[in-house]
Amino acid sequence: MMDSIASAAMSMKAAEFSVQYSTALQRKAMDSMEMAAQELLNMLPDAPPMGQFIDTYA
Repeated sequence: MMDSIASAAMSMKAAEFSVQYSTALQRKAMDSMEMAAQELLNMLPDAPPMGQFIDTYA
């Protein structure tokens, strides 16, 4: 019985570590994607050139 309790505790700890690892990995990916999106937004011009329109139906 003690073996099964120890085994269950180890399995639970391993699952907890796995969840923490994947959460940290997702946060890192989201942070890098946010930085990339900010850089893309910074590359956009402030305003479209005067007298020209953007075709939104194309």
